[in-house]
Amino acid sequence: MKRRLLALTLTTAFVLGVTGCGQTAQTAPAADETAQADAAETETKDSGVLGARDDSQPVTIRVGANITPHSEILEVAKPILAEQGINLEIIQLEDSITPNTGVIEGSLDANYFQHVPYLEQFNQENGSDLVSIGAIHYEPFGVYAGKTTDLSQLPDGALVAVPNNVTNEARALLLLAQEGLLTLKDDAGINATIGDIVDNPKNIEFKELAPEQLVQALPDVDVAVINGNYAIEGGLHVSQALAVEANDGLAATTYGNIIATSPDKAEDPALKALVTVLQGSEVKEFIEGKYDGAVVPLN
Repeated sequence: MKRRLLALTLTTAFVLGVTGCGQTAQTAPAADETAQADAAETETKDSGVLGARDDSQPVTIRVGANITPHSEILEVAKPILAEQGINLEIIQLEDSITPNTGVIEGSLDANYFQHVPYLEQFNQENGSDLVSIGAIHYEPFGVYAGKTTDLSQLPDGALVAVPNNVTNEARALLLLAQEGLLTLKDDAGINATIGDIVDNPKNIEFKELAPEQLVQALPDVDVAVINGNYAIEGGLHVSQALAVEANDGLAATTYGNIIATSPDKAEDPALKALVTVLQGSEVKEFIEGKYDGAVVPLN
């Protein structure tokens, strides 16, 4: 009897064991199918077919800019772009070289600090091919008082500080010519140099300095011709200038500050959206309200 009970027990255990293995064998393929489905879904999302990644992760663009007014203007554009799924990262830079080298090297997607003549000069000197994708604003150059507070009283042999890079020095000379302080060759235009001066009745001596050093130099010179952005940073106001570039002159049509980038990013949708926002009404209203003529929107 005991032998029969033992045999029955072993038989039952064997049947249950076989049944359990059968269930495991049936459920394993289902798990594999789930894993395969998850993998396929992940692959689909990664490939962008459903646009899931675009919706969940904003596009980031890194833009190098001078502190004033460029970075301030970009800050106005930042929340507008965020609504379009574009994260604008503003990299503040104080010099006029790093913003371009950053784009060339790829650490920046674009920059906002220069005008086309400077960009062309930079490309020529460095063998680069950066391009403008839109003009945003114009900053009138001004002649600011140092030791002399009235241009009509500028002494003979006056010391005048001007920017030391080619395009901005030309612009300074054009402004001095506009005020009748010197005469340039007829064909000098935006490429004017000190060598193009044909009449210098005040016997002006020129002190060439980096643009960011001009405000600091004012106590040591009679007057200085200063870029608009550096004048603002130095606490000067265009209303204090002894003379200002005419808004309808050659400078206004030539020296608009631009968004520059590399040729391969010229059609980038996020950068094109940036230009559209910067040329839009909200940014225009900010510029006109904030800078009172020291910065002039071009659109």
